[in-house]
Amino acid sequence: MSTAPRVSIVTVNYNGLTYTRALLHTLEKLTYPNYEVIVVDNASPKEDASVLQTEFPWIRYVANPLNEGFAGGNNRGFEIATGDYYLMLNNDTEVPPGFLEPLVARFQSDKQIGVVCPKLLYFEQPDIIQYAGYTPIHPITGRGHGIGYLEKDHGQYDRACQTARAHGAAMMVSKAAFDKVGPMFEDYFLYYEEMDYNASITRAGFTTWYEPASYVLHKESMSVGADSPMKTYYLSRNRLLYVRRQTPMPWLPLAVSYHMLIAVPKATLQLIIQRKWQHLKAYWRGLWWHWSSNPAEKF
Repeated sequence: MSTAPRVSIVTVNYNGLTYTRALLHTLEKLTYPNYEVIVVDNASPKEDASVLQTEFPWIRYVANPLNEGFAGGNNRGFEIATGDYYLMLNNDTEVPPGFLEPLVARFQSDKQIGVVCPKLLYFEQPDIIQYAGYTPIHPITGRGHGIGYLEKDHGQYDRACQTARAHGAAMMVSKAAFDKVGPMFEDYFLYYEEMDYNASITRAGFTTWYEPASYVLHKESMSVGADSPMKTYYLSRNRLLYVRRQTPMPWLPLAVSYHMLIAVPKATLQLIIQRKWQHLKAYWRGLWWHWSSNPAEKF
């Protein structure tokens, strides 16, 4: 029996069997000696994901009766996970055989580490960086930027370092951090949920690291689409939700004011100029959610 820490890999499927199968084929080749793979199907209406149990009998399969989004789906996986570390891994990714070892080694180097992320590269262009860490989030604007984003990978970000933010496509969380913070906040459904979770883990006293000795290939924007009103709705709704949940005093009033008086008029004007009427409607529906559903009761 292996003495290596156990890693629970959780991936969520929603009408994405082609991508989930491809991921599982890479996961069954991992060289790390102690891991489990949990596949959560979020009530896919167009596919019978239960076939994965037959095709990959070594996985643990969860048939979620509802589509609970990214956070809810991952939480259902966490509920049965047995690992020392929980890895949220998008089903539209593929991994090399040795990608787990550097992530675990980074955790083992410091007990205060709560989150570790590998380098993310684009599947179609594996020499282009998607994620090599993030700059700190500004307390008023809520903005930061991805380090190395869309740069050609020449090894310029091959030094492990502490970073301000994780990336939800491949985000490993220690069981110690999970036990202290609890599961992910589920009201986001799509977008910002891993950013919110990372902020909660940081507030609990843990650090976040970028570990470039490991990498993941990401097939971006497979499920919702790069320019859909649905994406506009959730980004609009959830950016303000994140500001309200994670901005501390005395910055909170300034952050909300900046969002409503500067960011919202700017985005509205851009959508009008571009004549994206469906997106404009979705954008304002996302904002209206904050008044119509009173999410503050759920904090």
